[in-house]
Amino acid sequence: MPDQTPNPAPAPPPPGSPAEVTATSAQRGPTINIADEFGTAKRNLPPLKPLLLTTVGILIIVAIVSLFQRAKPQGAGSLDVVTAVEIPSQNAVLVALTFTLHNSGKKSLWVYGIQGHLATSRGDLSSEAVSAVDFNRYYQAFPSLKANAQPALAPEDKLSPGEELKRTVIVSFPVTLENFNQRYSVSVVIRPYDQPVPVILTK
Repeated sequence: MPDQTPNPAPAPPPPGSPAEVTATSAQRGPTINIADEFGTAKRNLPPLKPLLLTTVGILIIVAIVSLFQRAKPQGAGSLDVVTAVEIPSQNAVLVALTFTLHNSGKKSLWVYGIQGHLATSRGDLSSEAVSAVDFNRYYQAFPSLKANAQPALAPEDKLSPGEELKRTVIVSFPVTLENFNQRYSVSVVIRPYDQPVPVILTK
C-alpha cells in the first residue's frame, strides 16, 4: 500500500528573511500616508500677516495714484456779476451771469455746452443757457439784464491755452425773484469737448 502519511507543513521562513518581508507586506498592504495629498490652507496659503500687509500696501499705492491722476477741470475763473429779473405772470426769472474764464490747460478749450445751476432751500435747479442770438431780444425786453454784461459765450467758442476772457450767459429758472434772491448759490457750468469734468463758477 502506498504511504498515506501527510506531507509535513513547510517550515516558516527565518525571521528577517526576504520571504518573511514579502509575506508580511502582502498581509498588511502598502503603508502610504495620504494625509498630505490633499491641499490644506495651512500648507498651500501664505502666512496671513504678510498677505494682509501686502494687500494694504497695494491699496494705499492705488489710492495715491488715483488721487494724483484724478480728472481736473481744464479751466478756472470767477462768477463776477449776477443780474436777475422776474418774468411777469410766469413765476420765473431770467438771470444774466457774467464771469471770467481762464484756460489753465495745455490745449485749447472748446465749449460744448453751457448751463446755469441754482441751489435753493427747495432743491437744485438746472437750466440750459439761452442762445446767444436771442440776447438782444432779451436786452430790449429787460434792459437791466444788460448792466455789466459782456459778449455772449456760445457753444463752439474756443479758448487757447493760457487765454482769459470775460463773457455773459443768460439762463432762466422757474422760481420767483424773491426765491431767487434767497438762494444758496448760483453757478455757470461750462462743459468742454473731450473733458470729463466741467468748469463750474459759483457765487
